[in-house]
Amino acid sequence: MTTIQNQFLEWPFFDDAHRDYAARFEAWVAAHHDPLACAGQTETEAVRAQARLLGAGGWLQALLPASLGGSREKVDVRTLCLTRDILARVSGLADCTFAMQGLGAVPIVLFGTPAQQRQYLPRMADGTCITGFCLSETEAGSDVSALQTGAKREGDRYVLNGRKTWISNAGVGHTFVVFARTGEAPGARGLSAFVVDADTPGFSVPQSIEVVAPHVIGTVAFDDCRVPASCMLGQPGEGFKVAMATLDVMRSTVGAAALGFARRALAEATAHVRTRKVFGQALAQFQATQMRIADMALDVETAALLVYRAAWTKDTLRDRVTLEASMAKLHATEAAQRVIDSAVQLLGGLGVTAGSTVERLYREIRPLRIYEGTSEIQKLIIGGQVLGK
Repeated sequence: MTTIQNQFLEWPFFDDAHRDYAARFEAWVAAHHDPLACAGQTETEAVRAQARLLGAGGWLQALLPASLGGSREKVDVRTLCLTRDILARVSGLADCTFAMQGLGAVPIVLFGTPAQQRQYLPRMADGTCITGFCLSETEAGSDVSALQTGAKREGDRYVLNGRKTWISNAGVGHTFVVFARTGEAPGARGLSAFVVDADTPGFSVPQSIEVVAPHVIGTVAFDDCRVPASCMLGQPGEGFKVAMATLDVMRSTVGAAALGFARRALAEATAHVRTRKVFGQALAQFQATQMRIADMALDVETAALLVYRAAWTKDTLRDRVTLEASMAKLHATEAAQRVIDSAVQLLGGLGVTAGSTVERLYREIRPLRIYEGTSEIQKLIIGGQVLGK
């Protein structure tokens, strides 16, 4: 596993606490490489083991502000990005485990009542409560306003009915943040958010979905699922606000995960071309190889600059970073796809051998261009922001 370059840590986006955190976490990941990789375990077993391991190490505390047990005054996006950047080099599933704890914890940090925070956040931070984020539906992925799952108020409870799909940790998660239509207004303004435990009657996981990279994902069903009104996050009709505020924190970290994949691919490629002999000389001696490596390095550096600019902006300048986060997510995931594809090409047959590092990276990067907003949606967001929509 490569290390974070000193030049990278010396960028002005970081302070000494970030540099110390990155060094400590990278050393911990190196020491726990095998447990994090979870070789021989099912994906469900691996997620549970990884969550407990990250929790026991204290690393999930990064998802909390100091007032709730974290190390900084508020959730620090640069720390979250550093965590995913480093984790992704070792295991895409471990990175996903951390990310999903974030998608479950952050909305409760931002919108939860003190009672909700006391009930859920300590267990999310120690890895004993695995979380999920139930937003997408078959006909409502990119278009959140088309969401159809309903929540009807009956006395002191809400009754949820509907289906969610492409839900990470379906079948393994204990608690999910669920978005449902409560009807205060048309479209996105009529949504609300709820914290729902997976053992609630009427909650089920009727289908698991197998995707190209290791990932626990499936369909979640709500059939007259009754939850106390106290389970609502924020106010009625604020569900879209909850979702967007959460994604404003987490979207830059998707770019950081892609960056971690790209760093690992570049490291694998450079190590290979230095030792692989072709026509009597190292592959690295050929100008074509050097130019490809240069393109890969450029993609890594530009992705890092955009990711950590977005995180720094969120942490230090303003609360909304829709433009910066979308740029970071779009560029980093697309750039990582190019870097990893080049690594596969440079390794030749080894690059397409099942089980090789770059073959794994090739499968792991592809979903990131879709998750948390496709590349096309990011372009629409960026265009709208630039044009002042």
